[in-house]
Amino acid sequence: MTTSENQTKREQIVAEARRDQSARQKSYRERALKMFPWVCGRCGREFTGRRVRELTVHHKDHNHDNNPPDGSNWELLCIYCHDNEHAREQVAEWYQQGDSIETQSPPPDNKPFAGLADLLQKTATGSEKDQEE
Repeated sequence: MTTSENQTKREQIVAEARRDQSARQKSYRERALKMFPWVCGRCGREFTGRRVRELTVHHKDHNHDNNPPDGSNWELLCIYCHDNEHAREQVAEWYQQGDSIETQSPPPDNKPFAGLADLLQKTATGSEKDQEE
């Protein structure tokens, strides 16, 4: 490669890096980190330096396309609280999809005490025979 080709290639790489950096800064995570203090909204832990990467942006309405400029749909949560929040949401959905315990009826052939009378009779008879011997 000639020197001018190298320079052109370098300029393209630098321009692409600047575009990528600009896009990242405009992303909702970068905007949220600039807007809000670096504190988990649930557990209250503070994050500084490299630990800031443990903060995530949680969308309160769970819609990742809803990113208002004022950040009203966001809250910063640590990775643990964020996972907990989504796990609670999944459990709630699971309960909504399934029948509740009150509406479930037992299977029609469920007779847990069907042979109990015979078993008690045999046990009582066996005890009487043991006493006679």
